[in-house]
Amino acid sequence: MSQSTEHSFQARAEAFRALHQQPGLFVIPNPWDAGSARVLASFGFKALATTSAGLAYLLGKPDGHGSVTRAETLQNAQSIVAATHLPIAADLENGYGDDPETCAETIRLAAQTGLSGGSIEDATGKPHDPIYPFDLAVERVKAAVAAARSLPQPFTITARAENLLYGRPDLNDTLRRLEAYADAGADVLFAPGLKNREEIEAVVKTVSPRPVNVLMGLAGGSFSLEELAEMGVKRVSVGSSLARAAYGALFRAAEEISQKGTFSYVNEAKPYADLNKLFAGLIQ
Repeated sequence: MSQSTEHSFQARAEAFRALHQQPGLFVIPNPWDAGSARVLASFGFKALATTSAGLAYLLGKPDGHGSVTRAETLQNAQSIVAATHLPIAADLENGYGDDPETCAETIRLAAQTGLSGGSIEDATGKPHDPIYPFDLAVERVKAAVAAARSLPQPFTITARAENLLYGRPDLNDTLRRLEAYADAGADVLFAPGLKNREEIEAVVKTVSPRPVNVLMGLAGGSFSLEELAEMGVKRVSVGSSLARAAYGALFRAAEEISQKGTFSYVNEAKPYADLNKLFAGLIQ
């Protein structure tokens, strides 16, 4: 790695850390490849975060069952890092292993790709036993934080409590976990699946002054950025929703061709020249 590249990664990591310390809310949308990252960067967002589901679908795999390997995730993240000058955080799922040291190793490897941050979740990837026991979940976050602190550049750790996505609507346990993850040193706290103002405000209050990430783009809960800011949310992500929106357009186009024999979908397609102009600026 060249000295200029190392400086770029350092500057991005510092800028990412600063975003969490500045007043107000920021949006961190989720690309699934280098091209979608370039598109999002063109809209002026200050940082991006990868999506495990978006990558899984890109690879023709399901999400959430350990089907995407750590190597595939980091290779994809590296291509996204190279696509823009923005700070990039990664969805690192459960750290690609149950034990805390594997989580720590994943953080160290992620930092080597030029990522500015990453998330560790407490979901096991096992349908019969979806959430790690409390004590082990906390130790995994502690290990990830220790690995991040050992790096020469900042690396922002997001700790995720996954209860609400896995059929465990236990807000009290979710709050207990997030508070413990904050005490373990996590920089950002995240409980995907929060549906109402009361739940969001409870999370913000519980882990204050640590910043909270809220996921938009799930069915059943939608707030404006202004409303989320009023609740004290620092960061807003959209998960796989942009990838699913893109696949939705593909499905509609394919259905039109196969069922109607027409091609009107092209009227809503982005012009070839516009995409070529945008991607001509991709960083090599």
